Amino acid sequence: MSNLRILIADDHALVRQGLRSVLEAQPGWSVCGEAQDGREAVKLGLKLRPDIFLLDVTMPELNGLDAARQICRSLPGTPILILTMHDSDELCAEAVQAGASGCVLKSDSPRQLVGAIEAVAAGGKYFTRPPGSATPGGPRSAGSNAQPRLSAREREILQLLAEGHTSKEIAARLGIAFKTVDAHRTNIMRRLNIHALAELVRYAVRERIIQA
Repeated sequence: MSNLRILIADDHALVRQGLRSVLEAQPGWSVCGEAQDGREAVKLGLKLRPDIFLLDVTMPELNGLDAARQICRSLPGTPILILTMHDSDELCAEAVQAGASGCVLKSDSPRQLVGAIEAVAAGGKYFTRPPGSATPGGPRSAGSNAQPRLSAREREILQLLAEGHTSKEIAARLGIAFKTVDAHRTNIMRRLNIHALAELVRYAVRERIIQA
């Protein structure tokens, strides 16, 4: 498969370097961009228009699943692979709901990663393990169906709050009014029945929106 341009997003430089080495060893494949968080991945994607996105699931600013949702709205039809450490049915289901074409484990071999990219580039799906085969009781994914559904903007603000950003900082980052951020914060806490920032952080960690 020739002339394939891939954008990779992971908050660890060594991981990105390793992914680039594997991908660019394939004839005709190139890494057209690297992002260290989900927000940067979305912005670079709109600028570079890659053939495929490879997104780590847990990144600062905007996690991989929410980045995938934004990419699907802005660049419909562009294949997205989610990269994760966790073999979780819930994560696979959430990735599909977010519009991704599959999930690859970080423990997979380079050959499996190449096979996954070939599959989704051809319009197919790829999961290291088919949904339903993961170990029972595995980690929960962000936004599992048992939890209240938040809007894309609410999830974005929830992640930034949980990462320690103030409402003023969030307003500046997202280009929205301070009062709008505070209104979202109030709605998020009401819908989740959460009454303190510490509880919000625990929720974000438990739902794999941020890392502990």
